[in-house]
Amino acid sequence: MGSLAKKGLNKYLSQLNQHPLRTKVITSGVLVALSDVTSQKLTGIQKLQLKRILLKVLYGCLYLGPFSHYLHQILDKIFHGKRDTKTVAKKVALEQLTASPWNHFVFLVYYGLIIEGRTWVQVKAKVKKEFPSLQLTAWMFWPFVGWINHQFMPLQLRVIFHSLVAFCWGLFLNVRAKSVTLKKS
Repeated sequence: MGSLAKKGLNKYLSQLNQHPLRTKVITSGVLVALSDVTSQKLTGIQKLQLKRILLKVLYGCLYLGPFSHYLHQILDKIFHGKRDTKTVAKKVALEQLTASPWNHFVFLVYYGLIIEGRTWVQVKAKVKKEFPSLQLTAWMFWPFVGWINHQFMPLQLRVIFHSLVAFCWGLFLNVRAKSVTLKKS
C-alpha cells in the first residue's frame, strides 16, 4: 500500500479509536453521499440534485451512523463478544428480524416524506406496496453480509464494513427505484 494511503488509513483508524461514534457518523454521511451521487449519475440524472444529497447525508449522519454504532455495541454486549458459529447465527437472526425491517421502514418513510416531499397518506401507501419486496430482497443478501461482519470483523470495524456494503446496497435501491419508475412511464 502506498505511503499516502497507509498514512490516511492509520489516521482514520486512530480517529476511529479516539472518537468512534463521531468517525462512524461522518463515514456514514460521506458514504451515503457518494452512493447517492453515483446513483444519480447511473440513473441518468444530468445535474446533481444537491438538496437530495444533503438530505441523505443528514439521514446517514443523524440516523444510520449512530443507529449502527449502538446496534453493534448492544449485540456484542448481549452475546458477550462471542464469535462461535451458534452465537453468530443468533446475532445475524436478531439483526435481520429487528434492525433490518426497522431500517428499511425508516428509510422508506424518510425518503418519501423528507426527500420526495410526499404526504403521509402517499408514503403510507408506498411503504405498504414496496416494503414487503424490499425486505424480502434484503433477506436474500444481508444475512450473508451480517455473517461476515459478525464472524470476521472486529467490533470497531463492523459499522464501517456494513456502511461500505450499504454503499452498494444504496446503489441497488436507487437503480431499482429508477427502473420501476421507467417501467411505469
